[in-house]
Amino acid sequence: MPKFFFNKLFSCLSLFLLLNSSIFPTKASSALAAWILNSNGVLELRTKSNSKLKAYFQKGGSVFGDRFWIDFPGELKTPRTIEGNGLIKEIRLGKPNKGKTRLVFEFTENNNLKPLNWRLVAIDKNRWKIKLFSLPKNSFQTIGEGLVSKSYNNPKANQKPINSRRGNYKFIQLPDIKRNKFYVVIDPGHGGPDLGAIGIGGLREADVVLDVSKRVKKLLSDKGVTVRLTRNNEIDLDLPPRVSIANRTDADIFVSIHANASRGKRRDINGLETFYYTGWRGRLLAKKIQKQILKVSPGSPDRGVRQGRYFVIKNTRMPAVLVEIGFLTGRLDARRLEKSIHRERIAYAITKGILEYLSRTE
Repeated sequence: MPKFFFNKLFSCLSLFLLLNSSIFPTKASSALAAWILNSNGVLELRTKSNSKLKAYFQKGGSVFGDRFWIDFPGELKTPRTIEGNGLIKEIRLGKPNKGKTRLVFEFTENNNLKPLNWRLVAIDKNRWKIKLFSLPKNSFQTIGEGLVSKSYNNPKANQKPINSRRGNYKFIQLPDIKRNKFYVVIDPGHGGPDLGAIGIGGLREADVVLDVSKRVKKLLSDKGVTVRLTRNNEIDLDLPPRVSIANRTDADIFVSIHANASRGKRRDINGLETFYYTGWRGRLLAKKIQKQILKVSPGSPDRGVRQGRYFVIKNTRMPAVLVEIGFLTGRLDARRLEKSIHRERIAYAITKGILEYLSRTE
């Protein structure tokens, strides 16, 4: 496990760190795939394999506070600013120049930082870690975007973006329905040793759909819907028990959430689709959900509402659909699905489709 130390002092107290030696072309997408600043002060990063990083620290002045930033090869497509908390004033992601991405952490005053002791550690070929603070756990609220660790249990990017309507998924207005009337079963596909599709950067279907499903459950519960997940964690669950959970509880609807992969892992294939088995109710539910997920995934092809003979929708006794929220092997869809903010948008969209359907049956 190699360790890299800050070892050069520049003007304005800037500190510089050069890591590895591979170089990406100027027009490449950003090498930064995901990041998370944990509540104990540890920053973790996931990048493209064997990336070259440059890290800096600059002492604050009268206009700005102390700043730490990392430059990555490849160009960021959506610059943004995220509100901080605790010792973090704000976090900025931008393009310092063409073909580069910069992740900046600006600190509040009286932070007692010790940058000369910082070490950026390469955990493996595409993951990094650096401890910025020596704080007890939960000293401030964790902030992050995307999936960093192998366990993929990272939180959503829970800070509201500043002056960024594109980052605010709550533009989706969820309809109200009669509370405590409906029972819904949400089925996160795969789980346990069955990882489902494996996408770009090792993105795993089982993890992505579980995260989205948990968000859908919370949103529906907030609207007064009783919700059951067929699995709450990474367990091995066969198909018949999933159906049994829905049938024996006499659920009003069943929604199975999945992510796609193309043969040969072609990166040019993207898109969203929703399947139902039979009946106008199943088709209506599928149409409602498909319409909403397309709204939050501009540019991703509409693969339509289609009939399918999947076990979990064929054998349930209530209206049932299987939603494919994008291709983990597709360049466009994978880049979105690895980000917490997009998974939140998808969860809102699925929830809105479900609520619109339920409102028709009141």
